[in-house]
Amino acid sequence: MATKHEQILQHITELGVGEKISVRQIAKFLNVSEGTAYRAIKDAENQGLVTTIERVGTIRIEKKQKDNIEKLTYAEVVNIVDGHVLGGRNGLHKTLNRFVIGAMKLEAMMRYVEAGNLLIVGNRYQVHKLALEAGSAVLITGGFDTNEDVIELADELELPVITTSYDTFTVAAMINRAIYDQLIKKEIAVVDDILIPLQDTYFMTTENTVEKWHELNERTGHSRYPVIDEDMKVKGMVAAKDVLGAQYHIPIEKVMTKSPITVNERTSIASVAHVMVWEGIELLPVIDHHSKLLGVISRQDVLKALQMIQRQPHVGETIEDTITSRFHDTTTGSEYDFQCEVSPQMTNHLGMLSYGVITTLVTETGSRVLRQYKRGDMVVENITLYFIKPVQIESTIETKGRVLEVGRKYGKMDVELYHEGKIVGKALLMAQLLER
Repeated sequence: MATKHEQILQHITELGVGEKISVRQIAKFLNVSEGTAYRAIKDAENQGLVTTIERVGTIRIEKKQKDNIEKLTYAEVVNIVDGHVLGGRNGLHKTLNRFVIGAMKLEAMMRYVEAGNLLIVGNRYQVHKLALEAGSAVLITGGFDTNEDVIELADELELPVITTSYDTFTVAAMINRAIYDQLIKKEIAVVDDILIPLQDTYFMTTENTVEKWHELNERTGHSRYPVIDEDMKVKGMVAAKDVLGAQYHIPIEKVMTKSPITVNERTSIASVAHVMVWEGIELLPVIDHHSKLLGVISRQDVLKALQMIQRQPHVGETIEDTITSRFHDTTTGSEYDFQCEVSPQMTNHLGMLSYGVITTLVTETGSRVLRQYKRGDMVVENITLYFIKPVQIESTIETKGRVLEVGRKYGKMDVELYHEGKIVGKALLMAQLLER
């Protein structure tokens, strides 16, 4: 029997794209409390099923697929630019392909405007009308309005006309930033990218006995399986060590590891790698919001994915990418030396090298030095930092790394930071090693 929360989510999923919903309407229709309805709607928003817009309400939107992660819906644009919808509300769920800035003569501008676009323009009523007729939504900057004819046409064609108080340049930068952030998110590999789906997953149920484990083991060659109940909820994990010496008729529930470590679809691969190495786990069940089994993820696949990520060309650059791109190897002798120029982005409000950047420099130095000893990646467990002198903008920092100890799973490093030959910082770093 599905819970009330699950029933509401199912109801929302079945709604047509573009339909409006409200807490009161859901509570009344499904006979649940408004608190339960509110929590379910928030969950649906987190899952990308609905979006809430001020002065418009909550509407059902099309859940973005992996291949169009860099695209936005018009509803998301309204929220990004703190906009107000003048017309065409029924089209807010639609996805825009690209945005066009209308800063040219009418004839030249219309050559660039196509169906599925968003035209960013000021108070040019004729342009608003022509853009809608071409199948493009309109975003009016500078807090300007439009006329009644345009609003009527927008409602008829179900293409939003949005107004915002920001200027054209700021609006373009805001939308660009939103797309850029989504590209960075996409670059962060998550469990959903590499999980073995449910239809290809071998699992056991709480009704099974040890005998079933032996049958599966003989047939599949695998030795680890998630254990689920009749509602597909994960209750445990069973491995070869659990059934060793156990009689065939014993229920699997008696020997399995209860309340196992699980991950969800949105957990990052780096986080999963950390858990698997730390806990010595070879296989993890992947679950949804209701603890139902979606598939499994293996340690082998995780480490393979981490290697793949490093070989990918980066589309959206993170702050860490900005720092490490300025990092140069200057090693000559037995010690490992690196140099990095301090750019304006790397400073704090006082114009000094920020503490977060120093941490990144220490981590990058440690990572590069450890790579000389072991093939693989590292996950930092602990950093002890000593700040000796501040470093100002446009300086060149030198970092020197020294390995104190390297084991099978851990490494300890000493990293010193220099400016013009004088020591400005020192760090002791301890890291977990992920072998390839």
